[in-house]
Amino acid sequence: MQISAEPLIYAIVFVAVLLVVEGLYLTAFGKSISLNNRLNRRLELLEKGAGREEVLEQLRKEVSQHMNAKGIPLYAILAEKAQKANIAFSPPQLILIMGLLSAFAFLGLTLGTEAGLGVRIMVAIGMGVGGVYVWVNNKAKKRLAMIEEQLPDAVELMVRSLRVGHPFSSAINIVAKEVPDPLGSEFGIIADEAAYGRDVSESLKALAERVDMQDMRFLAVAVTIQSQAGGNLAEILDGLAKVIRARFKLFRRVKAITAEAKWSGMFLSVFPLVALLGIVVIQPDYYDDVKDTPLFIPACIAVGVLLVVNVVFMRMMVNIKV
Repeated sequence: MQISAEPLIYAIVFVAVLLVVEGLYLTAFGKSISLNNRLNRRLELLEKGAGREEVLEQLRKEVSQHMNAKGIPLYAILAEKAQKANIAFSPPQLILIMGLLSAFAFLGLTLGTEAGLGVRIMVAIGMGVGGVYVWVNNKAKKRLAMIEEQLPDAVELMVRSLRVGHPFSSAINIVAKEVPDPLGSEFGIIADEAAYGRDVSESLKALAERVDMQDMRFLAVAVTIQSQAGGNLAEILDGLAKVIRARFKLFRRVKAITAEAKWSGMFLSVFPLVALLGIVVIQPDYYDDVKDTPLFIPACIAVGVLLVVNVVFMRMMVNIKV
């Protein structure tokens, strides 16, 4: 029985690619881009001596640079995720990192495998581009999840501030100072823009569209309606905070209820591929007797189609909107 180590080497190289890009990010920006940093990035930049206008310009550039670069070939598939993740790397830097990671993956595949040159080049490029996409997508999911979790507390903080007599702009500024990243820096941008004359409701709408979050849209609409029609903003936001917290609680409950189905679907989708990989590794000649028959290729295609259909239907069954 001949066991090939090449599949394991491919997996190790891909994991190494993910670790390298994370290491480069932390080396370039340090703890200032950490989502669990108690002092948000805006305040940290201000403490380092940068002016308020300079910090606002830098943060606004970071949140808009990726969507402005959608015209770059192949970058459009990454731009939206990179904006939601608020990746501090510029688009040219991310493209350069893709190239460096592809070269790193090619070197690892050359040293660890005996694949042909064309295969190594294609796989290395896929690992470089795919590794950055997986890393950015993971960052975006974590950041949006933290914003969703922080938002009810931030709205309640604004309610308390309004009830003691502070104006809404001051309430926004308090959230920018007291709430950690990622929401703290986002509200800091809104506070600075308001200080330079931009309407707060417009800034909230821009934030809601940038993060593509329904609860943030509710907040922007509530502030806009109150600014046009009047009313007790503290009471409006208090009701909104309760609605957001209730939606968040319901979402967590739905997530818990559908967890078993999601893991079952994942197992049913991944197990055939793992079994196929195990057969190829343990007994490479397993399909030699049938691979030249006329039905072998159609059967493989049919199995692949059924696997895709399984993934689609399982995702539809557990993707419940709250």
